[in-house]
Amino acid sequence: MKKLAIIPAYNEGENIKGTVCDILKNAPDFDYIVINDCSTDNTAQVCRENNFNYISHPVNLGIGNTVQTGYIYAYRNGYDIAVQVDGDGQHDTKYLHEMAEHLIKNNLDMVIGSRFIDKEGFQSSAVRRFGINYFTCLIKICTGKKITDPTSGLRMAGKRVIEKFAKEYPKDYPEPETVVTVLRKGYKVEEIPVIMRKRQGGVSSISPKKSIYYMIKVTLAILVDILRKRV
Repeated sequence: MKKLAIIPAYNEGENIKGTVCDILKNAPDFDYIVINDCSTDNTAQVCRENNFNYISHPVNLGIGNTVQTGYIYAYRNGYDIAVQVDGDGQHDTKYLHEMAEHLIKNNLDMVIGSRFIDKEGFQSSAVRRFGINYFTCLIKICTGKKITDPTSGLRMAGKRVIEKFAKEYPKDYPEPETVVTVLRKGYKVEEIPVIMRKRQGGVSSISPKKSIYYMIKVTLAILVDILRKRV
């Protein structure tokens, strides 16, 4: 099966080499593509100097469009499996084989790596954990399924989800919204326990103030989408 790691990157010059090398070392049967979202640091230069596979947006399009570029690449190039691996070094790629095996063996459409099943490793900040618990409850209400780590960026998709995400994907803070979308479509989604690391360098773009905006925006997007599809 053709497998692809999608690496969204905005100002990840400190981390992108380590992220790509982690994939090459721990998951050599995965191809990879770095999606550089018009970074203002040396992300593109690092990719160029190391002959990495990368695509650069000519303007900054945000996380949703950046991830979708990766899914479009996966869809157009006939990949069977695509996994998002964040460019900040938080995701341990030794789990990619386990995620792929779980997806194939159980005939799933998506596998999410959750840090909250075994509760090991970096558990995020208190503010973010509050937001994560909030989205867990919201997704449970909307879909009937409990997802313990709905904001996890370590997510693996099969062909049906690749095609759907290549055609339609939220523009901002997409993880909880896309989980609701695929679950409400009847796609099969499961989580497996993983251990995540702290960001290896640089600064997250989501501040505590933005976290509140994020919660409100994503909640409205989910509810509006549900109501729109009922009409």
